[in-house]
This record gives sequence, structure tokens and C-alpha cells, in this order.
Amino acid sequence: GDLPDFGQPAEYDHPLDMLRATSLPVYPVPGNHDQREAMAAAFARHGRPLPAGSEAPFLQYSCDLGPLRLLALDTLIPGAAAGGLCPARLAWLADALARHPNRPTVLAMHHPPMRTFIGHMDDIGMVEGGDALQALLAAHPQVELVACGHLHRLIAGQCGGRRVLTAPAPAHQVALDLRPNAPSQFMLEPPGFLLHAWSPRGGLVSHQAFCGVHDGPYPFFDEHGLIDG
Repeated sequence: GDLPDFGQPAEYDHPLDMLRATSLPVYPVPGNHDQREAMAAAFARHGRPLPAGSEAPFLQYSCDLGPLRLLALDTLIPGAAAGGLCPARLAWLADALARHPNRPTVLAMHHPPMRTFIGHMDDIGMVEGGDALQALLAAHPQVELVACGHLHRLIAGQCGGRRVLTAPAPAHQVALDLRPNAPSQFMLEPPGFLLHAWSPRGGLVSHQAFCGVHDGPYPFFDEHGLIDG
């Protein structure tokens, strides 16, 4: 989510043009800067229509990623920075989880369902449906990860006993300031993203990666053993 600033149709063209460089599938979820109709139309216009099953008025759907199941959940409240889950969206999620209780599942949603202690961001976090989501996740241990955005930082937490991660941003990062009345500020820290890998034996493992070109890689060993200095 949050490919644009204001959700205008033309704002989607630049990031979607960048995605032409990869043949990987893309599974978008709306963020608070998105507009549902403009987002769906832009992805379709660029040859990446949303997966089947996404029903108006929400942009949420399920799809199979090999043995892993992805549930994309819409937390957008139009016109608001905060997010939420109304009874209709929670009912959709409850049904989707009940259909495959033994299938390893990743839940993707923009607003994280946990307190991060970054006060100005928690104020615009998930303000509706959090308790119901926590109870729902507690009843479905097949959910291995709740993958979120919004915070522009890597933050780990939990909801209903399930692991929650917020991804760093490929743009600016929200300032790490846990003071109760910290101002709303951002940092030009290195941009990044998360890479998730799943295996039957190890489950889901998540890695933080940084965008850009960096020095290395350098070897730890040569023909004499460990390189010292």
C-alpha cells in the first residue's frame, strides 16, 4: 500500500512502471494514501489486475503461493490516515481462515494491529476491529505472519499470539522516537524491504534487505583460512 501520496490515478504510473523490470507477481493491499478505485484501475491498466475474488467495496482477496496461502486484507478507511476492520471485513477474514485451517498462511494488511510506541503513528494505527482481529488470530494458529506497512520501519510484535512485522520503506523511514509526545518526523535512513522465505521444516523466515548498491561481498576465508584484517 501507499504507492501514491494522494491516491490520484497518475501517481500510480511511476511505481508501476518500475515494476515492469520484474516478472514476479504483485499482490497489492491498499494503504491510507490509496484510493481503491484508482488503485485497482491502475494495476489493471499496467497489466497487473488484482487477483480474482476481490469484491467491492473492499480490495481484499486470497491466493496460493505454492504451499503457502496469502490473505490480503483491506484496512483502508477512506479519507482517514488511520485504518480499521469493519464487521464485513472481519467476517470475510473469518470465513477465509476457516476454509483452510491447516494451511500455512500469511496475512498482509497495511495498518499494524499492535501498539508500536511511536505515538503519532499509533494515533493513526488500526483504530477499529483490533480486539476482534486478536481473538480471530488466536483461534487460527495456521497464520505464521501478519505482514504490515504504514510505519516505515522494521518493527516486530504480536497480535493474538501471531507474529507481526512492519516493513521498512523504500522511501523515508519514520523517526525512531519513543517519547510519549514525540513530533511526527521522518528520517532519510537507508531504504529497505523485507524478504520472506518459507519451508515445510522451518516455517516462515524473514530477512531485512536494504535498497541500493553497497560495497561487497567480501570473503571471510582464503586458502589459508580466516582472513585477519
